[in-house]
Amino acid sequence: MGGAKLVDVEVMVSWASSMTWKGLYPILSLSKTVYQKGISLTKKAMKQVEFRLERNPLLPKWHIFIQPL
Repeated sequence: MGGAKLVDVEVMVSWASSMTWKGLYPILSLSKTVYQKGISLTKKAMKQVEFRLERNPLLPKWHIFIQPL
């Protein structure tokens, strides 16, 4: 965590917004929506999501790039 104590939402968002990747800063927004548990996508809807994912072959579980819509 680079020495940051992630004690509340404001600190987490501030810390995450200061990170860069190839000189680009992330665009962050905090969602306060409470979602129902047990809801899942249909196979067709999930295929649309998976189409946007690019997995690193060396770390396929952890390193995923999500293409914007």
